[in-house]
Amino acid sequence: MTPPSSPGLRWGILGPGGIARAFARDLRIAGLDIVAVGSRSSESASAFAAEFDVARPHGSYEQLVSDPGVDIVYIATPHPFHAEQAVLALEHGKHVLVEKPFTLTGAEAARVRDVAAERGLLAMEAMWTRYLPHMARVREIVEAGTLGEIRALMADHTQLISSDPAHRLNALELGGGALLDLGIYPISFAWDILGEPLAITASARLGETGADTEIATVMSHASGALSTSLSASRAAGPNTAHVIGTDARIDIDRVWYNASSLRVVTADGTVLEKYASDIQGRGMQFQALAAEQYVAAGRTDSELLPIDETVAIMETMDEIRQLIGVRYPGEE
Repeated sequence: MTPPSSPGLRWGILGPGGIARAFARDLRIAGLDIVAVGSRSSESASAFAAEFDVARPHGSYEQLVSDPGVDIVYIATPHPFHAEQAVLALEHGKHVLVEKPFTLTGAEAARVRDVAAERGLLAMEAMWTRYLPHMARVREIVEAGTLGEIRALMADHTQLISSDPAHRLNALELGGGALLDLGIYPISFAWDILGEPLAITASARLGETGADTEIATVMSHASGALSTSLSASRAAGPNTAHVIGTDARIDIDRVWYNASSLRVVTADGTVLEKYASDIQGRGMQFQALAAEQYVAAGRTDSELLPIDETVAIMETMDEIRQLIGVRYPGEE
């Protein structure tokens, strides 16, 4: 699938790490305009600029957000820094696309939302999975009533990453833990399909540093449907997802949060539909194209993931962390 053409915003990238490189590759595939990159290090900014043919490398984040040739900033640093950097960009008149998780806490997310509203700018969470074509098809199938009454949703995001206490997923001072880094995907998916959870239970294993290494959640939703998630940073699981109804279910294949394939299967095993993603690149360009189209239309919010929902999801993550006893340094 070829993405639609871009209305033409000028992108700046804040934080030239691994996720920024994946994003930049997909933006280049889509023909989007990356004009600047900002880093705490001039050397890192220059290396990124050379790799992706970016005209203006900046040796500080302040220089990037002050660049008059930048319209929108993609924030790709670790999530404990997102709120401060998003506010910095917004205060300099830039729209922001902020990597997931949007912030460290619900309160931080609300602050970013409020500053964006005051400035009349787009602040959007880079939950790129929501914008992928196979997820659009999932929503169409659900809305068509093909599944009957939805009774349950299940998803896991489980990876074997690192047991090093200094690794950011294990460091509480860096917002470590499987929940925020990995669990945000299935939690956001449950919100997308079933809406706000009315009740939450959670159980976790905490590692040596106090960060969660495995976490399971069960949430009940207004329709009566249940959602379950398993997230882990020290064990790799199937990474599949399922939406289960009285008439049929959707099975999303490994890796469900990337561009993937799915099947619609009835209760007796009949396959009603097979869908396979056909895109170029990883698929991170679809969220960027959506952001560009919102701005071109004069919108300051995402239709697929409104900023109020992003804030509420971060508040859900706060509640889950309270249940499992994970607190970050400096949290009230």
